[in-house]
Amino acid sequence: MQATLKRGLQSGLNLTWTLGKVIFPITLIVTILQYTPVLPAIIEWLEPLMGLLGLSGEAAVPLVLGNALNLYAGIAAIVSFDFTVKEVFILAMMLSFSHNLFIESTVAAKVGVKFWVIIVVRVGLAITAAMLINLFWNGGQELAQYGLISNEGPEPTGWMEISLTGLETAILSIIQLAAIVIPLMVVMQWLRDNHWMDWMSQKLSPFTKLLGVNQNASMTLVAGLTIGLAYGAGMMIQAVKEDGVSKKDMTLVLIFLVTCHAVVEDTLVFIPLGIPVWPLLVIRLITAIVLTMTIAYIWNRVEKNKDKDIGKDAVRNEHTYDSI
Repeated sequence: MQATLKRGLQSGLNLTWTLGKVIFPITLIVTILQYTPVLPAIIEWLEPLMGLLGLSGEAAVPLVLGNALNLYAGIAAIVSFDFTVKEVFILAMMLSFSHNLFIESTVAAKVGVKFWVIIVVRVGLAITAAMLINLFWNGGQELAQYGLISNEGPEPTGWMEISLTGLETAILSIIQLAAIVIPLMVVMQWLRDNHWMDWMSQKLSPFTKLLGVNQNASMTLVAGLTIGLAYGAGMMIQAVKEDGVSKKDMTLVLIFLVTCHAVVEDTLVFIPLGIPVWPLLVIRLITAIVLTMTIAYIWNRVEKNKDKDIGKDAVRNEHTYDSI
């Protein structure tokens, strides 16, 4: 047990360091930028797009903050404005697909998928979902009731306070990261050493098979679904080293997690905003499953065609040799 604990702590600290090198500077920079003219300029630039998505101009604020920071920043911005239920639902759907865009996408890119691909997929899904909801849902015109959520608290003034706020936010992000990752890696090490990982992988194999993924990637899939894309990607980095997860399976799992991660937390946080949350969960799950299955199918077809071409070349070369 002591050896397991030691290995788990070491893995957790290494993983915290790997992810922290990404999360700390980006959180610091983006937190400071929200108190400068930069983010307001971006909001003004995005305002014409809001009308195409069925949103008012003010909706650019939670979208920018939610994508630049996290869901909680987006929600804090939402409750600062009077939005309709439909607008809040569209915002929730978009932020479910593309919140914390830079940090999560940068961490996920460490797995091996190009950063711009992850950004395009997440933003593309967010915009497509918003346009479809705006097109097909005619209800939700009443003002949303935000329950007990409030956005109180003095904003920092002056560069010293702003910088301190950025440092505080970045440090708290790392502490929160360590509080999740280190115990998680200890538990994962215990499961691995006691062969529970094999048992869980076998039980999850029907679902991973449905996605076109081998069962040794199942735990990274579950981790991403429950605790988030950044942590899931971090575990995937570890799994590639220790569990022999192939690049193909790694990519497919990441595609699934890009679309649908932290489904429990990301769904429950929207309950106080007075919108139906079950559709959020269902839409994300269905989109993730269909998208991953489609890409896996196309990938398999391409591989089969390549194998056929290689086989034909081998037969052709053999025939040529025999003729000579």
